[in-house]
Amino acid sequence: MPQQILLQTQKLCKTFSNGGTQQHVLKNIDLELYPGDFTVIMGASGAGKSTLLYALSGMDTPTLGAITFGNQTISDLSQDELAVFRRNHCGFVFQQIYLIDGMSVMDNVLCAGLLIHKDKKALVSKAKQLFEAVGISEDMWKKFPTQISGGEAQRVGIVRALINSPEILFADEPTGALNSKTGIDVLDTLTKFNEQGQSVVMVTHDMRSARRGNRILYLKDGAILGECDLGKYAHGDTKRHEKLSAFLKNMGW
Repeated sequence: MPQQILLQTQKLCKTFSNGGTQQHVLKNIDLELYPGDFTVIMGASGAGKSTLLYALSGMDTPTLGAITFGNQTISDLSQDELAVFRRNHCGFVFQQIYLIDGMSVMDNVLCAGLLIHKDKKALVSKAKQLFEAVGISEDMWKKFPTQISGGEAQRVGIVRALINSPEILFADEPTGALNSKTGIDVLDTLTKFNEQGQSVVMVTHDMRSARRGNRILYLKDGAILGECDLGKYAHGDTKRHEKLSAFLKNMGW
C-alpha cells in the first residue's frame, strides 16, 4: 500500500527580480512530505532553504509550479485563503520568537488558539498540558516574555505553534539564537513531539540540529541535490552522526 502523502510540490519555482535581473531561488522542485516525518532542509547560505519552507507553508507563493496539501492546491489560494490555511493546518517556530511583549506567556498562546477555538476553558486546559510537556512551570504562565529566558521563550513559541494541533510544524533555525544547552532543550522538545506523531519540517545549518531528523534534504542553488535517510532519532547513536557527516561531505558541505 503506497505511503500517504501529507504535502507535495510539482515543478516548484520561485524567482525574484533584483535590479532588473531575475534571480531563480527555487528551481523545479518535486517533493513529497509524509506524515510523522522529521524532515530537515540543509544547504549553504543562499541555497533557498527558507524560501522553500515559506513556500511549503503558504507564507509565500511560488512563481511557477504547484503545492498540494491533501486534496487542496494551496498555491492557487488567495492571500486571505492562505491565512486561513496556515491557521488551520500549520504551526511555526522561528529563530526570532515573535512573542507579544505586552501579553503574558499564557495569553500569547491563547491568542493564537482563540483564532480557531471558541471554548476558552478547553483551550486553557490544552495549553496547560502543552506547557507541562515542554517544561514551562505554572509560575511562568503569568510572566511576560521579557521576564523569561530565551530558551523558555522558544519553548513557549513551540506551545503556541502546537495549540491548534497543526498537521505540520515548520521550524526555521529554531536554535539559531540560543546557546548550546538551551538549544538542546528546544531540540529535545521538538523530538518529543515528533515521537508522538507530529510532522516537522525544519531548516537548519547546524549538524547537531540536523541529526534529529529522519530525512535530510540538501539544497544547492535552489534545487534538491541529494537526500539522506537517517531513520528515527536515537540519543547517542554515533553511526547517525557518521552517516550524516558522510552525506554532507558528499554534497560539498
